Amino acid sequence: MELAQLLQDQKAELEESLKGKKIIEREAEKHFKNMLNSRLIKVVSGVRRCGKSVFIYMLLKGKNFAYMNFDDERLANFDPGQILPSFYEVHGKNFDFIFLDEIQNLDKWELLVNHLNRIGFNVLITGSNAKLLSKELASRLTGRHITIELLPFSFREYLNAAGFRENLQTTRGISLLKHELKKYIALGGFPEIIAENEEPKIYIRELYRKIIERDIVSRYNITYKKTFRDISITLLSNPGRSISYNKIKNQFGLGSEHTAKNYLSYLEEAYMIFLLSRFSYRPVEIEKSDKKVYAIDTGLINSLSFKSTEDYGHVYENMVAIELLRRKSFNPLIELYYWKNIKHEEVDFVIKEGLKVRQLIQVCYSISDIETKKRELKGLVGACKELKLKKGIVITEDFEGREKRKGIEIVYMPLWRWLLRAA
Repeated sequence: MELAQLLQDQKAELEESLKGKKIIEREAEKHFKNMLNSRLIKVVSGVRRCGKSVFIYMLLKGKNFAYMNFDDERLANFDPGQILPSFYEVHGKNFDFIFLDEIQNLDKWELLVNHLNRIGFNVLITGSNAKLLSKELASRLTGRHITIELLPFSFREYLNAAGFRENLQTTRGISLLKHELKKYIALGGFPEIIAENEEPKIYIRELYRKIIERDIVSRYNITYKKTFRDISITLLSNPGRSISYNKIKNQFGLGSEHTAKNYLSYLEEAYMIFLLSRFSYRPVEIEKSDKKVYAIDTGLINSLSFKSTEDYGHVYENMVAIELLRRKSFNPLIELYYWKNIKHEEVDFVIKEGLKVRQLIQVCYSISDIETKKRELKGLVGACKELKLKKGIVITEDFEGREKRKGIEIVYMPLWRWLLRAA
């Protein structure tokens, strides 16, 4: 098949696939829309099927644009030098925007993107590999660029998709909202599950297989495939747990910590997991610290792990981690960590903005147990004093209130209320 015909088919297939679909407006649109007409290269990255293609398509709706999807097996052995001539053949001169989908599948993709940007096209690209948003991006794209990390639906987007319009000033409204939160935790936020009613376990298991086999095992030529799969499932089964490369090496009989580090980086680059380091003002200590691991979507935990989302304490923590990652994508100055001192007292999340620590968040599903509450507050108060903060937040299942502990204000907030706050 000639490339020009394939490009024409791809765009028609994209438009056909969206006909009759329930399109949910993404919160990221307001952060991205004003930049559309600038000559910055626009980069949207995120896990497969989180809605990147639809996101850009909706931004370009009503505009003339050329489209190419590199996640297409029909493109085997094509000549990249024919892309622009083929666009001209299909569209003539009547296009200013070029949309390149899943660009990580093209070797030396930056050469093409830089060229198109240099000759005056407004270029938008998507990718399912975190390297597109890494520090390497600045050196690979010679032109200026703007990046955004798109995640599966937030709870706010999920409620919009579900048509939730209850009055949250009433007992009925709050009760129904809690019901929806439980569903959201179990289902996760992949758009086709929420908006298109795909069967969650089948959908997520197939998505997981594709990411593991195509984006990781094949791309990196992993020899011990079963071991790698076992590691990925173990990590997804234990959200919020502390890990180290040495522990992974010993537990799974790997040859070195270097292999363990590579395996985790592959999973992180493919957006299956993300890792938080222990907070320190010393970069060396941050690098060497044990990591806490989280799934990019709670649906992955429920559909793939050994455990279920009935382990609400750690799944609540994972929910908070995902929402913080989403808010970080809107503010490049934010850095996320956990805190731990020599007494092994911990705080789940440290939010640093620029040079200052702005907020500490502890997740405690239930504070009815006196010993649990005492332990969680001891760590939070200690971290507040060390980092010179006057207030700490405790996210709970249902409890709401305030109290003072050793001069530190403790704000208790239900998860549902915290998730509904604007990013």
